[in-house]
Amino acid sequence: MKKRMLYGALIGSILLCPGMTAGDVQTLPERQEMDSAYQWRLENIFEDDASWETAYKEVQEILPRLGEYQGTLGESPTKLLECLELEDSLGIILGKVYAYAHMRSHEDTENDRYQGLADRATTLAVEANGAGSFVTPEILAIPEKTLEEFLAREPRLELYRFALEQITRVRNHVLPAEQELLLARMGGLADVPQNAFSMLTNADLKFPVIRDEEGREVELSEERYGKYIHSRNREVRKAAFMGLFKTYERYKNTLAATYGGSVKKDAFFSQVRNYESSLQGALYPDAIPLEVYDKLIQAIHEGLPELHRYMALKKEALGLEELHMYDLYAPLVEESRKDISYAEAVEDVRQALAPLGDRYLEELEKGLTGGWIDVYENRGKRSGAYSWSTYGAHPYVLLNYNGTLRDVFTLAHEMGHALHSSFTYAVQPYVYSGHDIFTAEVASITNENLLLDHMISKAASREEKLYLLNYALEQIRTTVFRQVLFGEFEKIAHEKTRRGEPLTPDVLCTLWKDLNTAYYGTETVIDPEIHIEWARIPHFYSAFYVYQYATGYAAAASLAEQILTEGEPAVARYLAFLESGDSAYPIDLLKKAGVDMTSPEPVRAVLDRFSRWLDQLEQLLRE
Repeated sequence: MKKRMLYGALIGSILLCPGMTAGDVQTLPERQEMDSAYQWRLENIFEDDASWETAYKEVQEILPRLGEYQGTLGESPTKLLECLELEDSLGIILGKVYAYAHMRSHEDTENDRYQGLADRATTLAVEANGAGSFVTPEILAIPEKTLEEFLAREPRLELYRFALEQITRVRNHVLPAEQELLLARMGGLADVPQNAFSMLTNADLKFPVIRDEEGREVELSEERYGKYIHSRNREVRKAAFMGLFKTYERYKNTLAATYGGSVKKDAFFSQVRNYESSLQGALYPDAIPLEVYDKLIQAIHEGLPELHRYMALKKEALGLEELHMYDLYAPLVEESRKDISYAEAVEDVRQALAPLGDRYLEELEKGLTGGWIDVYENRGKRSGAYSWSTYGAHPYVLLNYNGTLRDVFTLAHEMGHALHSSFTYAVQPYVYSGHDIFTAEVASITNENLLLDHMISKAASREEKLYLLNYALEQIRTTVFRQVLFGEFEKIAHEKTRRGEPLTPDVLCTLWKDLNTAYYGTETVIDPEIHIEWARIPHFYSAFYVYQYATGYAAAASLAEQILTEGEPAVARYLAFLESGDSAYPIDLLKKAGVDMTSPEPVRAVLDRFSRWLDQLEQLLRE
């Protein structure tokens, strides 16, 4: 019953941030040059590295104690309870050890000391998985009737009833103890493809220098690409596009090998655990029906004509003879708010989330002022954004804030993740303190929807409303249509591996080209450089994760609408959802919150919203 490490969406965008130097070429600041007021306080987990070492040794001392329970779990309810409680204690300490080391390494991926700590923490986690690998097989060996007797005889075991149900549900997919131990010891090997991808793309890849809107030479990065691909200047967009993807193209063989290795790893684990496919292996433990995935792809394909209509309107509005892939993110009108300060972004988020009530706002304030957030980019810092929570400590948020509207939405998004964990930790014991991936994005995207509604409602001009409507459409294009494209790519890639077909660079590039052609239609030129885009998607190394951005958006849009229209009853249901953690199956948690994801209605409603916003945008453009 190991807890999951939770990351938020990796969203890239960059502008000048404090510490950057003016000159012919803008360079990233060193971390020590940054204002510590805008850096997270990892000392809230461990005071210093010496305290981390003490906790590390504590984990090492617990591991043999856990092993003493091997072969005893079926003897009595007392033995079972003691083992589960020790597992929880181990998980809490190990979670802190793992989080501290890895977040320190993310502050500067070139820092060898913290890369070393992160490697040690990963190795320790693998050892812990091995030490506890006997638990699930032994629980499965306990007859169902005996397990019920244990629960009746030991009242304190009642806490673990649902956790035990989750284990017994996968009875046919768990191996004998010695085989589970072998799989656990393979954890380090299984992580190699993802680790190699991360180090290559975060530390080793060097991007070219391009010219920005003012003609200045700037060093391209993943973060800056997020800014320049949204530029109103087409030459800047094109230069960033070409610079980024030509860089990835040079490493296509290595990146195909790392991704192919990750897919083979998933295929191996699904096969040895008796799943029909990697997809079933990913969905079954959380009781997500396979048809949810397939019906999502089907529904999005039915909605592609509206996406094609949007592409045609965008081409017309931008005055282009051809709409290229580097034009997709171009705003139709100039953003009325530029270089948004972090303080302004914080205030926007506060106001937008006011409908969630005082309890939510009080917790939000703790996060904004309590050392939860690492705000600005520095040299070597991990790209993108995420929220990382570990039980027994407050959540943390990594940003690379650079003053764009997208950065404001990223702040709202990641704080949605953080407060989801914070509310859960206040109510749930460790065993139910995680969030299944299917529900993990709901809180973050609910925040985004509330922020979007707030900004559209207070739009001060036609141009601002145009911009926000375009932004709203882009949210659905990128969070629903694009993520389902990603999900379809994953499904096909994994099916090819299942059939024994190699995932060569040409195979992957052709698949990516064909999907982009289908999704974006004849109104869009599918530039050959885009064929390598699959190679830069980190979430592909967590198989069948990304489709849940689309389902999460659908659920979140419904919840946000209920919060705004119903008020307190909907807020109460929503806060209860935040407090629930993973104490029930995700489909059931969302039903209690007010959304039935086994129905196609939430996805259809998002597509209807896309059509309505598209109508409004078209009308404004025609005026």
